[in-house]
Amino acid sequence: MKQILNQLFDQQALTHAEAREAMYSIGQGQANPSEMAAFMTVYRMRPITVPELSGFRDALLDLSRNPELGTDEVVDIVGTGGDGKDTLNISTLACFVVAGAGYKVAKHGNIGVSSVCGSSDVLAKLGVDFAVPNDVLKRQLEQANICFLHAPSFHPAMRHAGPVRRELGVRTFFNILGPLVNPVRPRYQLAGTFSLELLRLYHYLLQQTQTQYAVVHALDGYDELSLTGAAKVASAAGEQIVTAADFGLAATTAAELAGGRNVEESAKIFLDVLEGRATTPQRAVVTANAALAIQCVKPDFSFAEALAAAQESLDSGRARESLRNLLAQA
Repeated sequence: MKQILNQLFDQQALTHAEAREAMYSIGQGQANPSEMAAFMTVYRMRPITVPELSGFRDALLDLSRNPELGTDEVVDIVGTGGDGKDTLNISTLACFVVAGAGYKVAKHGNIGVSSVCGSSDVLAKLGVDFAVPNDVLKRQLEQANICFLHAPSFHPAMRHAGPVRRELGVRTFFNILGPLVNPVRPRYQLAGTFSLELLRLYHYLLQQTQTQYAVVHALDGYDELSLTGAAKVASAAGEQIVTAADFGLAATTAAELAGGRNVEESAKIFLDVLEGRATTPQRAVVTANAALAIQCVKPDFSFAEALAAAQESLDSGRARESLRNLLAQA
């Protein structure tokens, strides 16, 4: 690790192999806290490269626990976090909407680091058990169209870096890695990024895989399709700038997307959306993100068709039923 740190301090980028080796050192407990803190700090001072990100990702996937779902024909909707917006749990809600629309979802998530309530926080409050064995996860996917993969349960290698990340208390490159290391290695993915630079990085990286994907960044800073202004969406088809009006939706405001002040309030908002008590902006942003995810699975669908499927999932109660069925399988 010291050799790699010296290389980084000399402003040299790592190759894929070197980045993979560095992450193996961290994941296997071979780097001390000071080395890990220095390593993380480098990537707050300069951008990460595609080979570095790819190497980090490959190491963490190699070190991850296999959930053994028997398929990779699943979709994940996940953002990097780190946007500091403290919205309702848009990506997680969109996962249940997509599941209710009939598509298999393997949601990868964690507790909130830069927000009040992450996906793991809200789902734990609603009764989701993270300590279930692989056969239960597989049954949840079959019966509820969705299972939840709590990142610490599947990435034991991350336990070494966890205390350092918490002590630093700032966004690190691990936020960048989160959406890329779902241990299922899903065939379909909607990823949100907190910066335009990172959107391009994801786009370049995902182009090298077999994933059918879209990457989104709202130009006013959200790591999802917020409908608060223009957003860039990148996929295998290219890049485009979109607005709420392009989707036939009304623009939203930051205040209208605000999450709860604590986990209890966030969980109440979550259920309000699934049970048909959402405000119009809450409903619009959740179904819009679900629609983008559905298009990843069904690229022949227009956005209007995908949005209609998402809206019907909410209106019919099937999105809420996916949560009930998930809880029933534990």
